[in-house]
Amino acid sequence: MSRFLLLTCVLSALQASAAFGAPREYDVLRALPVGRFAAITAGDKPDAQGLTGSNHLNGSWLEAGPQRGSCRAVIAGVIADDLAAADDAWRGIEVAFAHQRADGGFEAAIRPNGASANPTNAAVETAFFFLQELGRAILVIRQSPHEAHFHVRIAALEPKLRRATDSITAGYDTIIASSSKAVNRIIIAAKAFGTCGVVLHDENLIALSRKLIAHALTLRDQEGVFIENGGRDSSYNVVSILFGQVLALHVPLPEFEAALPAAVTWQLTRILPSGEIDVSGNSRTGVGKEKSYFGTPKTVNYKEIILALTLYGQVHQDPACLSAAERVFAYAEKHNLTTK
Repeated sequence: MSRFLLLTCVLSALQASAAFGAPREYDVLRALPVGRFAAITAGDKPDAQGLTGSNHLNGSWLEAGPQRGSCRAVIAGVIADDLAAADDAWRGIEVAFAHQRADGGFEAAIRPNGASANPTNAAVETAFFFLQELGRAILVIRQSPHEAHFHVRIAALEPKLRRATDSITAGYDTIIASSSKAVNRIIIAAKAFGTCGVVLHDENLIALSRKLIAHALTLRDQEGVFIENGGRDSSYNVVSILFGQVLALHVPLPEFEAALPAAVTWQLTRILPSGEIDVSGNSRTGVGKEKSYFGTPKTVNYKEIILALTLYGQVHQDPACLSAAERVFAYAEKHNLTTK
C-alpha cells in the first residue's frame, strides 16, 4: 500500500471515529506525518538494563517516573505495526514493576542532586509520572489491531496497576499541595488517574482526574495561559496543552478543551519564524532558573512542543498549529533537539 493510500485510510478512520465524539488516539497518531512520532520517541527505547530517561542517564535505577519513556516507545512500535520494537520497549515497563513495593508504590534511590522520591509527595509524583504514560499506552494498544498480542501481559499487569493507583489515590491530597506551583504536574496527575481509570474501568479514578483538571483550570492567568512558578513558560505551558489534550481523547473534558485555544494562541506567539522557541521571560526553562537532577539548566522540551502542536492541530483541524509544528520540527531536527 502506498503512503498516500495509507494516509487516506487513516484519515478516513479518524473522521469516522470523530463522528461519535473525540477521535481515538490510535487513529490520531497514525495520521501524524510519516515518521514524526518515531522521530520524537527515538530516544525512549530502553537500554540493556531496561532503563529509560534519567534512570538510563544515571546508569542505574532512580525511581519510577523516568520509565515513562518505555511506554512511549511501546506506543511508537504499536502505531508503526512494529511489534518487535514494541516488545523490546515493554521491557522498561517490566523493570518498573520489578521495583514496585508491597504498598503499590515504587522503590527510589538517591538522585544525583541528593534528593529522592522516598517522601510521600515525591513518591506519589514519580508514580503518577510513570502511570500516566502507561495508562495511555494500554489504551492505545486496546484501540489498535494488536490488542491480542499484548492481552496476556496487560491482564497480568492489571493487579499491579491497581495497587499502584491505590497508592497514588491514598496520596491524592499531596498532589494539589505540592504541585500547584507547576500546573503541568496537576494535569499529568489527572492523566494518570484518568487513563488508568479507563483501563481499570474505575469511575472513582476518572472522577479524581476530572477534579484535578478543574483545579488546573484555576491556575491560568487572565489570558488563559497556564501558570508555572508564578509566570509564563513557553515549554511548560505546552506540556499542559499536550497532556491535557491526550487525556481528553480518552476522558470527555469539555471545559478543558474549551480553555485550550487561549493557551495555544499564546504558545504560537513564542515560536519564531525559524521554528526556535522564544524563551524570553520564561519562568522556569531556558533562562537558567531551574536545574535537572544532574545539575544542568532546564531547557525547552522541543519534542513535547512538536507533539502538542501536531496533535492539537490534527484533532482541531488547526492549520496554524500544524504549520508551527512543521517549523519547530525542522528546527529541532537541524539542531539535533529531537534526539535529546
